[in-house]
Amino acid sequence: MAAYTPNFPGSNSIVEESWLDGRAKGKAEGILRILEVRGVETSDAVRDRVTACTDLDVLGTWLDRSLSATRAEELFAEE
Repeated sequence: MAAYTPNFPGSNSIVEESWLDGRAKGKAEGILRILEVRGVETSDAVRDRVTACTDLDVLGTWLDRSLSATRAEELFAEE
């Protein structure tokens, strides 16, 4: 499957950068919310690491792991 390459006004600009930053923040918030709802205790260190991450692929992996993790630190397994 071909990789998606956005072709809209603002590609490779501050507009796209802001859009990607927003996606990263949304995923980070989702990860933390899932852990909260599941009753998984989250330390400040974990919270800081998740919210500081801007790599959408890494955040996607952590999001998947947040669905079954019993400890918040499990998000970062094998890193």
